[in-house]
Amino acid sequence: MVWTGTWVAERLGVELIGDEALPALLGLALRRNPKRAHLLVSSVLGKHVPQRPSVVYGSGLDLGRRVRALLGDEEAARSVVLGYAETATALGHAVADGLGLAPYLHSTRRPVAGVARAGGFEESHSHATSHLLLPEDPGLLAGDGPLVLVDDEFSTGNTVLNTVRALHERYPRDRYVVVALVDMRSAADLGRLDAFAAEMGARVDLISAAAGTVRLPAGVLEKGQALVAEHERLYEPGAGTEPGPSTAPDGHAHVRVALDWPEGLPDGGRHGFTPDQRHRLETALPAMAGRITEALRGAATGALRVAAAGERPGSAVEGRPGATAEERHEATAEERHGATAGERHGPVIEERQGPVTEERHGPVTEAQSGSSAGELSGPTSGGLSGPTSGGLSGPADEEALVRPLGVTADGRPAAPAPAPAGPRVLVLGFEELMYAPLRLGTALEEAGHDVRYSTTTRSPVLAVDDPGYAIRTRLVFPAHDDPADGPGERYAYNVAGAGFDAVVLVVDSTADTPALHAPDGLLAQLAAHIPRVVLAVVPSYTPTASPYVPYDATPEVTEATEAPERSSMLPEPLRGPAFSSYAPEEVGWLLQDLSDVELEAPTEEREEAIQSGGAHYAESLPVEYQPSDRYQELFHAALETSAARIARAVGTVTETVLAERERPGHRPVLVSLARAGTPVGVLMRRWAQARHGLDLPHYAVSIVRGRGIDANALRWLAAHHDPADVVFVDGWTGKGAITRELADAIKEFEAAEGVTGFDPEIAVLADPGSCVRTYGTREDFLIPSACLNSTVSGLISRTVLRADLVGPNDFHGGKFYRELAGADVSNAFLDAVAARFDEVGAAVDADVKELLSADRTPTWEGWAAVERISEEYGIHDVNLVKPGVGETTRVLLRRVPWKILAKRGADADLAHVRLLAEQRGVPVEEVDELPYSCVGLIHPQYTRGATGADGKAVVSQ
Repeated sequence: MVWTGTWVAERLGVELIGDEALPALLGLALRRNPKRAHLLVSSVLGKHVPQRPSVVYGSGLDLGRRVRALLGDEEAARSVVLGYAETATALGHAVADGLGLAPYLHSTRRPVAGVARAGGFEESHSHATSHLLLPEDPGLLAGDGPLVLVDDEFSTGNTVLNTVRALHERYPRDRYVVVALVDMRSAADLGRLDAFAAEMGARVDLISAAAGTVRLPAGVLEKGQALVAEHERLYEPGAGTEPGPSTAPDGHAHVRVALDWPEGLPDGGRHGFTPDQRHRLETALPAMAGRITEALRGAATGALRVAAAGERPGSAVEGRPGATAEERHEATAEERHGATAGERHGPVIEERQGPVTEERHGPVTEAQSGSSAGELSGPTSGGLSGPTSGGLSGPADEEALVRPLGVTADGRPAAPAPAPAGPRVLVLGFEELMYAPLRLGTALEEAGHDVRYSTTTRSPVLAVDDPGYAIRTRLVFPAHDDPADGPGERYAYNVAGAGFDAVVLVVDSTADTPALHAPDGLLAQLAAHIPRVVLAVVPSYTPTASPYVPYDATPEVTEATEAPERSSMLPEPLRGPAFSSYAPEEVGWLLQDLSDVELEAPTEEREEAIQSGGAHYAESLPVEYQPSDRYQELFHAALETSAARIARAVGTVTETVLAERERPGHRPVLVSLARAGTPVGVLMRRWAQARHGLDLPHYAVSIVRGRGIDANALRWLAAHHDPADVVFVDGWTGKGAITRELADAIKEFEAAEGVTGFDPEIAVLADPGSCVRTYGTREDFLIPSACLNSTVSGLISRTVLRADLVGPNDFHGGKFYRELAGADVSNAFLDAVAARFDEVGAAVDADVKELLSADRTPTWEGWAAVERISEEYGIHDVNLVKPGVGETTRVLLRRVPWKILAKRGADADLAHVRLLAEQRGVPVEEVDELPYSCVGLIHPQYTRGATGADGKAVVSQ
């Protein structure tokens, strides 16, 4: 039998190394993904490859029994099992079933209005990365028993580390068990989990069915992407080889059946699933399998009643012998009238219309003929065969998939078994809804049907019709569940042409929408390739509203309050490497990604629009300044000379925050003002970790002068942390405008939302304007991060707030300039400063001791100086006066500068300012008695007229 990874291995040099069982468990395919081109395709997961339900379910049961043996019954009863959406939701359920004593929850990408989150995390390599945790019981994850995390594969460990990091911070526990079908970590990744466990002070065990690794040659990502592009171009419709024709007759019907789902029982595990609910489902499965069998018979004869719209789930599917197509159509039109969202859309017996999007790449051979319906046939290599549509057959001996494991689904020694007689049926699940279809499949299999099981998916994978490739055919159809991330393509693999005589599509009522029944929808796609189509609908489950508990709170000690309605709908923070060049644990960006939107405008054009009142500065972005070689050399020289000085300021401000803001049982939550504050927030986090072993949460939020702080970001923070723990962080103060903006915005937010506790005080690295109480220094010196734009700030743009891009329930926007990666010095800046932490420790201790006993009341000296300069130079607008080295640098990089005021004798910190001024032809004027090292003046020509002969601004007449 040909290994289904051969095609990829031969073309890309990819090798599967490890246990002998691996080739039977995994094949290879290619996908459209900028992070990882290859895809490990499991033959026992039931996702991309149709497989016997008993094999899929048995694989998870066996792993669950091993977990129970590891933990013992007492610890197993205290544990919680957590599975990953979308691929491992059924696997996690099966593990929980094998464990027997523990409740189950799986992550989800479908938010539910009014349901507060218990957490969330990022899966960096996935096609859709954000995971939500929405248990009906807010205390489900708050216990201290073992947490069992289940995924289909353990490839790098990043997903598990991100999950454990996010949950351990809020619900610390002593033990974790990681479960996967295959452990495919590389040698470089093997020690990370142990090191992470030691850092947390917790035990982490790992259980897998098989282990190995994937050896990837250099340049495999680029080669894989090129191969995908070549095949998609070569085989797209109209460009050469067309998809194979369907033999399904026009007007083929489908049958809908609403299942007798046990009342109050969740349809899956996204809101939790208890051992008692598991028992109730087991009891109900035979009856539901009987209803599906009845529906399959009805599909064969076409003699079924059209169910009335609004009929409660569980109504019978009745035979109606002799009904004509016209009578059925009339019944449909009458009974469907007034159907609401979530009810069935379209007739029970529905004619197929419109085109079918099937992609089958590679050579297509003629179907063999002469087989009877339902008969397994075809070459053992998995070539084209089968009576229905000239399609793919599975392996001739599917027990071979189980033999390398040495056991059958129920744990007994494996032995070949003849395939059941009768039609070959596919039970097809829907994205995260995997467990209910799987258990219906096992019940049908136990009733004697020849059943395979798989599910639809979001993941775009290349299809190549070759026995040595894991994904042979692909159906493409639009999403049909009104997803939170908007419309898009969905896929069903190895379904078309696989020789199935019938398909049972299982969806929840939320997904039973017009899009499912549309001419290009999934039902039409299935009907074009499979003679009998049954749509089985289970009622969607929405938990009753539960008391709101903050993200990091323990239910026993937290008074329940009502959640802001929109907080549960806000997305999780963006993190690197998908967004920013910072490591994911360094910062979470409470922004929306606008990287694909053209926002840049020429500097002079922006300045005119801003000063004329035609646009706000936050509605567009300046073109990113690309520093010359000379300027970059200046940056690195400045970093070398000032790294220790910055490290001392970082240590001083961090120790001050810890001394004044840390409370028993609480740690500060750093919230930097993007983007200038973000490198400082990362450095403060590193200091706390290096000096005290503290892992402080750090987020970046947007604040816009004249518009305030992002209120949705504050809602998210209030939903996940105690507002009293939040410490706002910025790089430096100028005249104090942002300090005042934040104070006003917090006051307005608390009045509107009823959420209190946020402290508007900002902690800054440098406070030359004497605007805040918490600072590292009040000297105005060169902070090298002010010398550059995105290339020293994680490749993130300044934030954007524009009505057509940012809705009332959206985070402010930002761009990730991936294309500037070659010039990125963000982490070099952080590392250079952090490397000096040890040598400045004693100086920091002395500084903090002095500061904590000193009068640090802001004098607002800088504001007074700005007002004086504004009047003296005839500008009459303090917003055009930018004091301090950092703000002056911004004027030269992002605005239209008029002139620079330099404090006489401050040359040591102004080399880069003078260089930029020289490059832009801006005069530098030496002045005395300036509280700052320099001040940048924005050209006032668009507000008060041009400048006069005396160099002062003049008012237009």
